[in-house]
Amino acid sequence: MQIFGVDIGGTGIKGAPVDLERGNLAQERHKVLTPHPATPEGVAGCVGEVVRHFEWDGPLGVTFPGVVTGGVIRTAANMDKSWIGVDAASLIARELGGGMPVTVLNDADAAGVAEMAYGAGRGRGGTVLLLTLGTGIGSALFTDGRLVANSELGHLELKGHDAETRASVKAKEDHDLTWERWAHRVQKYLQHVEMLFSPDLFIIGGGVSRKPEKFLPLIEGVRAEIVPAKLQNNAGIVGAAMAAKAAGAAKAAGAAKK
Repeated sequence: MQIFGVDIGGTGIKGAPVDLERGNLAQERHKVLTPHPATPEGVAGCVGEVVRHFEWDGPLGVTFPGVVTGGVIRTAANMDKSWIGVDAASLIARELGGGMPVTVLNDADAAGVAEMAYGAGRGRGGTVLLLTLGTGIGSALFTDGRLVANSELGHLELKGHDAETRASVKAKEDHDLTWERWAHRVQKYLQHVEMLFSPDLFIIGGGVSRKPEKFLPLIEGVRAEIVPAKLQNNAGIVGAAMAAKAAGAAKAAGAAKK
């Protein structure tokens, strides 16, 4: 089975059909730059560009970097604030002509669901935390494999600031930090999160998961196991497709009961 997944990020919007039997992209992903300002209409247009690149006309899963409930955007820390209150699922469906079922969810939650099903969290019980380090810090919290949605732990306070302003990849680039200095900040953040949630496993996702040797060996003083995401920066696309499949199954089940 193939379903299309799109991952909206602060710097790029990427998508591809996903083979849900294997948990891999069925074709090479297509990526466009996130518009600035990242308004709802501008971003929806880019999502449409990605989808039309593949001539896709089936179910679609889309991630968003913020709190999402029932397809509606509740926070937009790294996107234009005009997103707040927007029914993103309906907006994107209209951009695509209105005929496709669209499911929207938090980007880190999507990545986490994919990693738990196909990647570094597969078969793991207890408390698992996936953290996506990129433009911001996204989080997906699982307890015995069940997702606690929209955890948004990148906005925990760290030294008087949102943690993501100190320990994200964007913070590393903005402040021209060495890997050593940045790893120290990530370590402080992980220690803070560990104090609050006592996870058994940290999974580090986002594009930086392609370079775990650069920083993971430098992190000390964290009790939990720390591993890179196996699906790396494709986890959000895979998780978006999984969410679209689950939404379709739930709708079919509901229709069958009537």
